[in-house]
Amino acid sequence: MRSGSAEETRRLGEQLAEELRPGDVILLEGPLGAGKSELARGIARGLGVRERVTSPSFTILNVYSSGRFPLYHFDWYRLESPEELYEMGMEEYLTGGDGIALVEWPGQAPEALPADFLMIEIEPESETERRFRLTRHGTFRALSFGDGEEA
Repeated sequence: MRSGSAEETRRLGEQLAEELRPGDVILLEGPLGAGKSELARGIARGLGVRERVTSPSFTILNVYSSGRFPLYHFDWYRLESPEELYEMGMEEYLTGGDGIALVEWPGQAPEALPADFLMIEIEPESETERRFRLTRHGTFRALSFGDGEEA
């Protein structure tokens, strides 16, 4: 899948949100400025989240509970160690929780990841264009939305 603007990236997130269920874990991988937070905003909008969605870079986790089900938006960019996640009790959000766990920068603590998740890799191709690759891991179910696609 491809996007030519931040708004298109948010629309992709909205479309993806239609297929998400409580307990799903979505990992967003890509360089700084790739559009991870824009995709997260679209997913939130698609879930019906009414709060302003910001990057949780300094707090590690933002919780949004105004949508169809809670959205747990993690940003692990500033993690100093995976122990920080365990100290905050993040396991409950990443293992069969009651909402969607969305993790930016999952490579900062790969040992904390569950076995089942959807990886979305975002690759900037220009200042405005992005390419998205979706890959299911473990027993994450098939999606009609871009499953296994790179486009």
